[in-house]
Amino acid sequence: MNNQFDKLTKNLAQSVTRRAALKKFGVGLAGMALACFGLANKASADSGCESCVKNCVSSYGYSAKYCRETICSPVCNGNKFPQP
Repeated sequence: MNNQFDKLTKNLAQSVTRRAALKKFGVGLAGMALACFGLANKASADSGCESCVKNCVSSYGYSAKYCRETICSPVCNGNKFPQP
């Protein structure tokens, strides 16, 4: 562990040109932005209906149809309760 810390501090202590530092910073910033947008798009693509149904089936042992129509109906119907 101590040896790895020494290697890290030696690598950080090396001189880096301003251009190289800005390039690495820009690449890191772009990577973070792409990761955030990628995760946001993935999260918004799933409305939560399928995950609710899977959780209901695995937790309670009900059928997927029953879970979708009763327990998960607010999530699956856009947070609107079914009309009687």
